[in-house]
Amino acid sequence: MFAAPPVADARVFARIPDRFRSKARSSAWVEAQRGGRPTECFLEGPSFDRQGNLYVVDVPWGRIFRISPQGEVDLAFEYDGEPNGLKVHKDGRVFIADFRRGILQLDLQSGTLTTVVDRIGVEHFRGVNDLIFAGNGDLYFTDQGHSGLHDPSGRIYRYSRDGTLEIVLEGIPSPNGLAFSPDGKTLYVNVTRDNAVWRVPLFGPATPYKVGAFIRLSGGTGPDGLAVDEQGGLAVAHLGLGCAWLFDVHGEPVARIRSGAGRAVTNLAFDATGRKLLYITEGDSGQVLVADVPVAGLRPFSHS
Repeated sequence: MFAAPPVADARVFARIPDRFRSKARSSAWVEAQRGGRPTECFLEGPSFDRQGNLYVVDVPWGRIFRISPQGEVDLAFEYDGEPNGLKVHKDGRVFIADFRRGILQLDLQSGTLTTVVDRIGVEHFRGVNDLIFAGNGDLYFTDQGHSGLHDPSGRIYRYSRDGTLEIVLEGIPSPNGLAFSPDGKTLYVNVTRDNAVWRVPLFGPATPYKVGAFIRLSGGTGPDGLAVDEQGGLAVAHLGLGCAWLFDVHGEPVARIRSGAGRAVTNLAFDATGRKLLYITEGDSGQVLVADVPVAGLRPFSHS
């Protein structure tokens, strides 16, 4: 075990306004995932566009919110779905991992939503969760469904630029957030029910080898969203524990960021300009938090 790292507190960057909060409503997702508890919104999937706007999804109510650099919130899109992950492509297109509908593409200019891929062969996905683009433009995503240690049936897929879909890794007990190392040779994936971050070296775009647990966590529900900084350090959202962890390139913990808003820390993203800020979605409160990185007492991420 490592010594406890320095602790910092996040601050509120933006809150979903009351006019956008769903009251006295329920849905299949709320009943299954939240036990029917009142859920005004539940935020996930933070991703920046090239203008510095932050997009987040509202899972149970099929909404995409856009948050300006000043923290002003507006509703960018609403549809019949369960968006769980989101990434803004460098060309401005928005890609959504929808638990119920598969991988979707949203053109915000026209308001057009199209299906990219929702099955492999004739088999529908079990419930996609998060997604990331490789440096060459290939799309990788997790198919989590309701897998876990009792049913390690989760998968990671690669959807190439030419439209080829293939399984990268299977037999995973609840694959969730994922991110690439800066050199693109290693894929990290949060395995929620195993309370771990797995390291997946890639020999070619879809051939893993020497896969293993890189970081072990404890408590809460498990790691959810994941981001990698420019030097290879990892930021991990720990759902149920109310914090985000920062690890160096070797997997040693270097900071813990407390949400102060709730325990449903779902996902995170470094700011798009210099990665000096870490933005964190907190599902229960419907807020986006922000923390300075590195935090006080944190040694810089290093390859040494």
